[in-house]
Order: sequence, then structure tokens, then C-alpha cells
Amino acid sequence: MEEPSKFERYVYKNDSVYHYMKISLVLENGNKYITDAQFKQLITCGLKDLYGEVGASFPFDLLKFDQNELTGILRVYNSGLVKLWSALTLLGSYQNEACAFRVMQVSPFLLALSGNSRELQFGDQLTL
Repeated sequence: MEEPSKFERYVYKNDSVYHYMKISLVLENGNKYITDAQFKQLITCGLKDLYGEVGASFPFDLLKFDQNELTGILRVYNSGLVKLWSALTLLGSYQNEACAFRVMQVSPFLLALSGNSRELQFGDQLTL
């Protein structure tokens, strides 16, 4: 008799050390001028408010910041992704003004944040 075929399952885990977050800051009046240092300080204050002094020392990097759109790309260790995300969610004011962070995209790959299929627009199509 022939021996039945053996089922093998391969699972590949992501070996990436970091996760990348594309975030946006929404302010109540919508016309504040914020520098990249103030943007990062606001996030650090949110971590401090939620997790105390230990949270304020939490390592993350602001890789890119757009002052016009108030958007940024953060790099954070995998182990701290949930902590940073929760601090961003619960942050509610900046200089006595209501604000909110919107997490637009999260990925273990930086390249994945370069495009968003939800914002894809098919305008002028190539014609030959």
C-alpha cells in the first residue's frame, strides 16, 4: 500500500524589529503652526500622561513630518506599538485646544506607507 501524503505547514514570521505608523493631528480650529519638535513633544507628553515618567522615556522616532498637513511617520519598536497607539488615541488637547490623533496606516514595512489604495485617484488616464 501507498503511504498517505504528509501535510506540511510553513509559517513565516515577520522578523522586523520596528513598526511604522502614519499619523495625522487634527486640531479644533485647524490653523495652528506646529514644528516637528513640538509634534514629537506632544506625543511624548501623551505617553507621559498615560504611562508616567517611564512612558516619557519610551523610544520612538519621527521619521517624516509635514507641517502643512500635520502628518508624520513614526518608527516604534514592536513591543511598544500598542502603548504608543493607546497614548495617541487618548491624547485630547494641545495648548488648551481640543485635538485628536488619527492613525492612518500601520505596517512593519516602511515602503507600505508610501501608497494608500484608499486614496488612489484615477484622473488622467493614458491614451495612445
